[in-house]
Amino acid sequence: MNTKKTNSCNLGGNDASLWVEPVGNIIIARVRGTATVELIQECQTRVTTLQRDTKFGRILYDALELNRPAIEIVLTQQTLSNQAKFDSVKIAIVVPNTGIAYLSRIAFGDVNHRVFYNDITAAVLWLKDEDV
Repeated sequence: MNTKKTNSCNLGGNDASLWVEPVGNIIIARVRGTATVELIQECQTRVTTLQRDTKFGRILYDALELNRPAIEIVLTQQTLSNQAKFDSVKIAIVVPNTGIAYLSRIAFGDVNHRVFYNDITAAVLWLKDEDV
């Protein structure tokens, strides 16, 4: 298993944290707590850098411990997603509830993504499926 540790950071409120690293051939980004614009921007920077460096076309966003973000955060992610040009990339977003699921769909817009409710295993299986 290829695991290249990327340091976690704390760029949000007191309870916010970010962790991004490749595991196998999937880039995993875990955001916890109350996200800020800076935290989302740093997450996107790390994910796109790893995607470019590793050529991995599978990204899993773990938002299970993310507090419901403000619309400003959602629109920031939407802008960043549109700018990233994730052409041949599959993105799975794992969320704890329908509110964050709805906001995730807005945030990732037209990108090839799917939202999963509390099910990291299903998300990883979908990412590994070559037919999707």
